[in-house]
Order: sequence, then structure tokens, then C-alpha cells
Amino acid sequence: MNKFIVCTSINLPTEAIKKYDKMSEWTLVVVGDKRTPPNYKLSNGVYLSPVDQEKISKELSDLIGWNCIQRRNFGLLYALNSGADLISTVDDDNIPLDSWGKEIFVNQFVKLKEFQTKSEVFDPIGATNHNTLWHRGFPLELISSRNNDDYKYIDMTPSIQANFWNGDPDIDAICRLEHRPECEFDDTYFPFTSNRLSPFNSQNTILSREVAAEYFLFPHVGRMDDIWAAYYVQSLGFKVVYDKSTVYQDRNAHNLIEDMKKEYLGYENNLNLVKDLILDPTRINNYLPERTRLAWSVYRNSLK
Repeated sequence: MNKFIVCTSINLPTEAIKKYDKMSEWTLVVVGDKRTPPNYKLSNGVYLSPVDQEKISKELSDLIGWNCIQRRNFGLLYALNSGADLISTVDDDNIPLDSWGKEIFVNQFVKLKEFQTKSEVFDPIGATNHNTLWHRGFPLELISSRNNDDYKYIDMTPSIQANFWNGDPDIDAICRLEHRPECEFDDTYFPFTSNRLSPFNSQNTILSREVAAEYFLFPHVGRMDDIWAAYYVQSLGFKVVYDKSTVYQDRNAHNLIEDMKKEYLGYENNLNLVKDLILDPTRINNYLPERTRLAWSVYRNSLK
């Protein structure tokens, strides 16, 4: 099985990247940016420099733009065109624990706890021991009405595995400003799924090849790039399982007010987006700028 890890970075290899680079069963692909040090080097993995990316597709590069995390799309494209069966997307500040990559449910027939929420959207963090927090991209209108009490066990074959993160979790700027959490998620709550669409991110997530071919980190929509991609692929029928923390996030420096500004598009649109996607997945185009739609089209045409 061909397994790839995809990441972007503007730093010299971090502690996390060095650990991923040593994983012999996976091929690490790090996508550089204009701010990535020119002497960036991996021991075993593949580094895609800005020049390398423009050789893959100058048109896609121009449409995505520079100095943004959506350069990661070039890593996904490289992995898919190299025959990847599984692709894990990670961040360079997510230090893998010893358990990382040891338990993979993707494409496996498994019995899982399925939460039967009555809300339009399921919040995975609300189903854990840190249920005062909520996942980035969860509609703010639904925070007070989250209900994760009802569940049943089902048999399913997930195509997406969103693993959690100890340390500083993936919550939105409003939640982080209020709580400033340092989390250790209790393993006994996992794994689980839901009967509703739910947010997952691109920082510790494993995708099947079939999902990855439909998954695109949308540029020019702020910090909703991976969240809207998550909602979209689920609206196509792909199922996600949430599993225990396999990384410790030592979060890179962020300006939380700037993060909040970049999330505002989601605060306004997440709930309506999900409602529209349930009716027709193509309605996501109604929420995307023209430049984003063009980039997505070029990306799809670049897949072999």
C-alpha cells in the first residue's frame, strides 16, 4: 500500500517533520512557500520547492497564490499522481505520538459508535471530555443546542479518519480567546462517527484515495479552506470517523484577532452551506470566489 504524508512549512524541519521523515512506511511530502528557507532539506522525504510546484502547474500556482497554507494542494496532487492509496495531511507543529499511524480505520469495515444528533451539524469535540469547546468550523448558531447524548452502534467503512490532537486543539478563534485550552483528550471516548455532516481539519487526518481525489483546500476563503472541503466531501457520501489523539500540537504563533477575521466568512455561512450541500453538493460553488473555482478546476484537470 502506498501511503503518503503531506504538509506545508515555512520553517526549517521542525521536530514534527523530522519524526514524520523517519517513518519508513510512509512517504513524506513537504510543500514549500516563498518564505520557506532556501536550504530546506529532508533525509528521506520529498520537498517540493516553489520552482518544483510551478513545474507541476504554473496556472494552478498563480491561482492559489503564495504565502498560504493552500499550497498543500500541490502535495496532495503529487501524492495522488504518484499512486497514493492513503494520504495523511499534517501540520509541522503537530508532533506525532508513538501511536501515530498505528490504528487506521480508513477502508476497513468496523463497528463504531454513531451519535444521533438532532442538530443540522455534529460537533466532534462536544462528544469528548472537553465538551465546553467546539471544533473550528462548527456553526456558532448551534453551540447552545449541541446534543451528544444519543448514540447507537453501526457497521461502516469510513473513507476519512480525523484523529484528534492533544495540547492546543483545533478550535476557532472565539473559542480560543475565551478558553485558552490545553487539552488531553481521553482515549476512551474514541472512535466515533455521527449521522450528520461535521467539521474536520487538514492537520492530522487520513484520506482514502477516493476522497483525496475530491478533496481540495479552497484558497481565498480564509480559514475555511479545509472545513469547507470537509463538508463538501461528506456531502458526496464519504464517511468520517474521529479517533483518539495521535499528535501533540505545539501550536505555531498566531494572531487570534487576525484568525477571527479569517474565520468570519465561516461564522456567516457555515450553517447555510451545510444545508445547501445536503440538498446538492454542487451548491458549494455559490460560496466560492471565481478565482477559487478556477483553481479547483485546474487542480482536477491536473490529476492523472
